[in-house]
Amino acid sequence: MKTIVRSFLLLAFLGALAACKKQLNQSPRYGLNAEKVYSDPNNYIKVLAKLYSGLSMTGNQGPAGQADIAGIDEGFSAYVRVLWNLQELPTDEAVCGWNDPGIPELVKNNINAENVWVKGMYYRIYYQITLCNEFIGQASDAKLEERGFSSNDVQMIRQYRDEARFLRALSYYHALDLYGNVPFVDENDKVGAFQPERITRANLFNYVESELKDIETRLTPASSVVYGHASKAAAQALLAKLYLNAEVYTGAARWADCKDYCQKIIDAGPFTLDDNYQDLFLADNNTSPEIIFPVVYDGLYAQTWGGTTFLVCASLGGNMVAADYGVNGKWAGLRATEPFVNKFADTTEDGRFLFYNTGHTKQITNLGTFTQGYANPKFKNKTSTGLNGSNNSNSPHPDIDYPMFRLGDIYLMMAEASFRLGDAGTALQYVNAIRERAYGDNLHNLGSISLSDLIDERAREMQWEATRRTDLIRFGLFSGSSYVWPFKGGDVAGVSIDPYLELYPIPTSDIILNPNLIQNPGY
Repeated sequence: MKTIVRSFLLLAFLGALAACKKQLNQSPRYGLNAEKVYSDPNNYIKVLAKLYSGLSMTGNQGPAGQADIAGIDEGFSAYVRVLWNLQELPTDEAVCGWNDPGIPELVKNNINAENVWVKGMYYRIYYQITLCNEFIGQASDAKLEERGFSSNDVQMIRQYRDEARFLRALSYYHALDLYGNVPFVDENDKVGAFQPERITRANLFNYVESELKDIETRLTPASSVVYGHASKAAAQALLAKLYLNAEVYTGAARWADCKDYCQKIIDAGPFTLDDNYQDLFLADNNTSPEIIFPVVYDGLYAQTWGGTTFLVCASLGGNMVAADYGVNGKWAGLRATEPFVNKFADTTEDGRFLFYNTGHTKQITNLGTFTQGYANPKFKNKTSTGLNGSNNSNSPHPDIDYPMFRLGDIYLMMAEASFRLGDAGTALQYVNAIRERAYGDNLHNLGSISLSDLIDERAREMQWEATRRTDLIRFGLFSGSSYVWPFKGGDVAGVSIDPYLELYPIPTSDIILNPNLIQNPGY
């Protein structure tokens, strides 16, 4: 079913795109003849496929070719890959030994507005928002009435429109988290017709919140949603994440709202914690009862050098055997830092201790030496029964879906929000549920809990899942000198960094072209 859904959605749209492009012989690649495409109600699902694939694919011909974004290596431009680099490499969780442009600077917190990864994420976000805006505008009630669609077709397209609004809200959430005060456009704004106004971080927070609350009740319940599509629970998970960090974004805490939305997901089901933590990151994780919203990949039908291909292959090197992880390539880049590994007090019983340390030192003094630092092959292109994914050839492309939102994160958000509201009992209940899954028993349950316990449990549970930067900022541990790690601030032992680094800069090209924008302080 996973492959059928993927191949239908992706290939159907790409086929329509290729035919239209050949017939019209025009660019940009996204620029179809809108009236012709949207005059047929059967085409809306094909365009919606492009919106979903914007989270995984990098262009219209995988794994490379007809790139969506110019000015960056296409394999570097994948949504999950740029998000992961910006969320993990500047933290205590991961380093990368490559000298690709911008990578050493991320690891050493030496960021400027010309960093290729900073620009890649920014333009990936706004490319995605632009696609969503066009679809939402073309799916407006006025347009649907004008085109004379049947009531059934109108109902179907309205559902797609709400899914597109979720995808737009997700990208705007990443924009406010990473960049703060950014340009704002919606479906009422035409591409290239004006210079977008700047929206403040707090106002963008309010916009994302209002969008998600408006579509929440109309999205399909998680129990009946087509795999890979946004459900009611996906919107609720994004709202919980928004409220979790509200004090950082707006100056006003929203712990009670975070707790309420976590409770909605927990109460409504159908999600449960996966029995085996490792299974969440394998080639058949589409069967997991825990994943709320995945970014979908497929070794045969959705190929890219970004996403989970990157997370598998970049974590392999040295004397590791690529075939053990269902691929045939070792990129020798990503490793975990010593203080991060040390957060695992029990390395033999905690099922989340997935590091490879044979022949590796825990300490890192040279970023380019892969055997310095433990490898973290958490993502494996193997199924839960030990079989290879569908494609483990010389150009490996895993079947592993990326869990953008999952129940384990909801439990930990529930715990943190409860604790900050003074309810340590509920916090302990949900943290211990996570620990029982990790250890397979209740012998390692905590008897009491603190903020330090909460951030460390998040570190262990959410490792390699692109939450670490946001978590450290929320706990006041990212900037300053109260917590340092190897290469923080460019020093091997780690030094203090300035608070302005808690936001990334707006790319210089946008600042120059749009006088409504203001560069973030410090850049």
